[in-house]
Amino acid sequence: MDLFIKLGMLVVFFAITIGIGLYCRRHSTDVNGFVLGGRSVGPWLTAFAYGTSYFSAVVFVGYAGQFGWKYGIAATWAGIGNALLGSLLAWAVLGRRTRIMTQHLDSATMPQFFESRFKSPALKLAASAIVFIFLIPYTASLYNGLSRLFSMAFSIDYAWCVIIMAVLTAIYVIAGGYMATAINDFVQGIIMIVGIVAVIAAVLSSSGGFLNALDLLGQVSDPAVSTTPGVFASFFGPDPVNLLGVVVLTSLGTWGLPQMVQKFYAIKNEKQIGKGMIISTVFAVIVAGGCYFLGGFGRLYSDKIDIAANGYDSVIPTMLEGLPTVLIALVIVLVLAASMSTLSSLVLTSSSTLTLDFIKGKIVKDMDEKKLLLVMRALIVVFIAISVVLAIVQHKSAVTFIAQLMGVSWGALAGAFLAPFLFGLYWKRTTPISVWCSFIFSTVVMLANVVAKSAFPAILQSPINAGAFCMIAGLIIVPVVSLVTPKLEKAHVDKVFSCYDRTVAVNVTDSIGEAAEST
Repeated sequence: MDLFIKLGMLVVFFAITIGIGLYCRRHSTDVNGFVLGGRSVGPWLTAFAYGTSYFSAVVFVGYAGQFGWKYGIAATWAGIGNALLGSLLAWAVLGRRTRIMTQHLDSATMPQFFESRFKSPALKLAASAIVFIFLIPYTASLYNGLSRLFSMAFSIDYAWCVIIMAVLTAIYVIAGGYMATAINDFVQGIIMIVGIVAVIAAVLSSSGGFLNALDLLGQVSDPAVSTTPGVFASFFGPDPVNLLGVVVLTSLGTWGLPQMVQKFYAIKNEKQIGKGMIISTVFAVIVAGGCYFLGGFGRLYSDKIDIAANGYDSVIPTMLEGLPTVLIALVIVLVLAASMSTLSSLVLTSSSTLTLDFIKGKIVKDMDEKKLLLVMRALIVVFIAISVVLAIVQHKSAVTFIAQLMGVSWGALAGAFLAPFLFGLYWKRTTPISVWCSFIFSTVVMLANVVAKSAFPAILQSPINAGAFCMIAGLIIVPVVSLVTPKLEKAHVDKVFSCYDRTVAVNVTDSIGEAAEST
């Protein structure tokens, strides 16, 4: 009966996702529709697409388990940072300008933005290569997190978990493109909200309620981490400096991730941005805040968890083992939904980037709409196949933990793109050379962190901290280098920024206007 309940919920979930993909085929008949949903996506779908692409099995299983174990209840700060810095402020600072300038430049991808904004086809090629290379380890980490829970619930081989998830995701993305991912993200986001609230309530209830669980956590000690009594139940935890690195990487990092920023390209109009910002922030508070909050109680299960043998990725699955069957089934669907939503966003971003920014005009000179769509769909299959192989190889060889895989990916991508994109939207003086410096610095640092970790200072040996360092460094490198390198042609820059000077008519509900003020 237990197995029937779990399988039943999975079958319903799979049927809904595939059905949505087939329904959305009519929105994916051209490149604009397939990649951006025709730039007509509303606030709820955009906000949920942003949130579900943000939070996956990497957060629920990897980050929540690892940082909850390391920092205790203070790990909740990472979720708060995700909501305020990674969602609220990201929408406020990037949302409007990204939507306006990318449409003005007719750019559907981040590499296309760099080419048009900085008048450099070489920047487009470099950016597309960085996207394609560094999204792969992130994708592998999604599969890994999912496998832990599937193994707990069904005891089936990891490879089958990976293949099933990959095939189903490929079907609905290839069929419906961006609109299918956006609608599925909305459905999957609802599942994530319900699931995380239910799981937190069940776990705390099994520990005697919140206050009792917090009291028990305060009695946990680990001399190897800290000698301070009750440190795992404290406000900032045993290591606030490294916790700050986690907050920066997982929050500020979204500002430079192509699969995240691209959500702003597709939103319908300016009125929807404010609504989307609020919805996205509330979603992040519940999902991210809930995940890290849950992970903070992981040490209450230390008698059942062997970190040395099974790694941090075993923390959350161990916490869930004693839950009722229905809740375990809900958790499986929750993590599957989170992983598939992020995977769909990654493969769509990667395939569109490689097709539009690398193949079109460079390898194949003439490509009409049908050929572009065909190549993009084929590359989705290729990208998913590569990620599946790497995920299985990584799992068999036990290369690293989920959080480290994500740290390398986020650090390289966000470190390379965040500052150039941000300054490119706001500052006319930003130069192409400064963008190159940001690209090279972050990719070299993150690759060096993988192959020569011991050469780094102790605090930067973690890819989490190294990634945060790259992002902060980029915010310094870009303006400094821009001030000492040749400017772009004034005519080009003025043309790029002319999109902000256009006069548009608005309703009085959106702007009071001078006439109304003078009466």
